[in-house]
Amino acid sequence: MKRIALFIDVQNIYYTVRDTYQGFFSYQALWNQLSKEFTIVSADAYAIESVNSKQRSFQQTLRNIGFDVNLKPFIQRADGSAKGDWDVGIAIDMMDAAARQGVDKLVLLSGDGDFDRLLQRIYGGNGKETLVYGVPQLTAASLIDAASEFRSIDKTLLMTR
Repeated sequence: MKRIALFIDVQNIYYTVRDTYQGFFSYQALWNQLSKEFTIVSADAYAIESVNSKQRSFQQTLRNIGFDVNLKPFIQRADGSAKGDWDVGIAIDMMDAAARQGVDKLVLLSGDGDFDRLLQRIYGGNGKETLVYGVPQLTAASLIDAASEFRSIDKTLLMTR
C-alpha cells in the first residue's frame, strides 16, 4: 500500500461543504476511506484557535481520529477585517513531507487555487504524486489540473444526521 501524508485546510472544507451541501464533512468517513487504500503516515488538520466549546470539542474529535491539529490564532484587525489562514503553514509542511522518505503521495483537502504551484513543485521537484479532495464546483480549476488525482467531496463524505 502506498504511504500518504494528509493535509486538511479545515476552514476551506467547512465553508465549501456547508455552502454546497448544507451539511458537515465527515473526517471519520475520510479516514476510513483512505485507510482502506493507503497507509496514513501523517495526518495534519489546520484550524483556527477558538475558545468556543463546540470548536474545541471538534478539534478533540479530530485528534481522536488520528489527526495532529495545528492551531493558529484568529486575528481581528482594527479595520474590522480578519486574518486566520494557514496557506503558508500548509505549504511548508507539505514541502517537508514531500522531501521525506517513506511518503509516496501527498493528499490535500482544499479548493484553494493558491496551492496549485505547490502541487506542481511537489510532483516536479520530488516526483511525489498528489491527491486533492474538494467540492467540485468550489475547487479552483488550476488546483484540479495541478493534482495527480482529484476526488470529489460528495455525499459519501458527509456526516449523517
